Amino acid sequence: MLVLVINSGSSSLKYQLRDVDAAEPESAVLTEGVVERIGFDGGPADHAQALSDLDAALAAVLGDRRIDAVGHRVVHGGERFAEPVLVDNEIIRAIERLNPLAPLHNPANVLGLRAIASKWPDMPQVAVFDTAYHRTLPEHAWRYAVPDWLYTHHGIRRYGFHGTSHQYVAGRAAAFLGVAPEEFDGVVLHLGNGVSATAVQGGKSIDTSMGFTPLEGLVMGTRSGDLDPSILVFLVRQGHSADEIDHLLNRESGLAALAGSNDMRTVVEAADAGDRHAAIALDVASYRLAKYIGGYHVAVGGAAAIVFTAGIGENSAPFRARVAARLGALGVVLDDDLNAVRSKDPRTVSAPESAIPLLVVPTDEERAIAEATAAVVRVAARG
Repeated sequence: MLVLVINSGSSSLKYQLRDVDAAEPESAVLTEGVVERIGFDGGPADHAQALSDLDAALAAVLGDRRIDAVGHRVVHGGERFAEPVLVDNEIIRAIERLNPLAPLHNPANVLGLRAIASKWPDMPQVAVFDTAYHRTLPEHAWRYAVPDWLYTHHGIRRYGFHGTSHQYVAGRAAAFLGVAPEEFDGVVLHLGNGVSATAVQGGKSIDTSMGFTPLEGLVMGTRSGDLDPSILVFLVRQGHSADEIDHLLNRESGLAALAGSNDMRTVVEAADAGDRHAAIALDVASYRLAKYIGGYHVAVGGAAAIVFTAGIGENSAPFRARVAARLGALGVVLDDDLNAVRSKDPRTVSAPESAIPLLVVPTDEERAIAEATAAVVRVAARG
């Protein structure tokens, strides 16, 4: 089955065409790319035109074959969507009603869904939600200690994000350790420009660092992560608008604020060269992450593994080392030689005597979305 995976942004459309039945993962990706500057001078007028611009790239690899389904990454599924769903007009409208919960993401996701429906009206589409994996959070983990009407009227609760990646990586970590997915207890760390940690118990998410929005939790490339909510009140009283505060915390904070760059490689190089601000940024980020790891180790009743994934988690040996150095109380011991190895395969980077294995497990959200899409479409075809 050929699945076109779509990740729609407000001014971009990332795509990947995959053969989910390919014998080897290396041959599964037929083509991939990104269409940028949608709605801007020099770019496609809208997402529908962006899809038209893909025709040549797709035709070059399809030959006589045809696309069987389209899978979409949708950031926010709210409380309604706990698993991938086959899309129809009612589902699109339901996703659109969640726009206030993810104003930077869901509107663009809806544009992608409608563009495909317009271009290929009979094409099966599946929505795969970033929040779905975290629908298993118990109430004591998802509820905020605020008046109940904030939840009942406005849906203010912890949702969690990066769920597709966390679920995929937890499953691969379990396979690497030789246990069934439903028997895996661990802490999964998705470390990219966006950063989140998830406590996995029995293969299910029972806590996660992102909350009502992706802003909560850990230090990220440009996001602040956790901070005293009274800071927002203070800034409002100082005359800053909601939009200004939103931009400040989502676009101008995190590593960018502390070190002057949101690129981990740049920050590590600057710290190694003696830049005090870069060194402090790494200290803040690694300290915050170590605190979450310790808390989630308790939450899962003892982690069988701590798993690094995504761009920084997979590729930044120096940052992994800084985090591991803070986990001595858990009996964690890093193997410097193993940690220095670069590989696309799951691997152990801790020493044999480490009380908890440290793993690096590459994520592949496009593969996860494609496989989920194929599964939903096949079930639907069986009636």
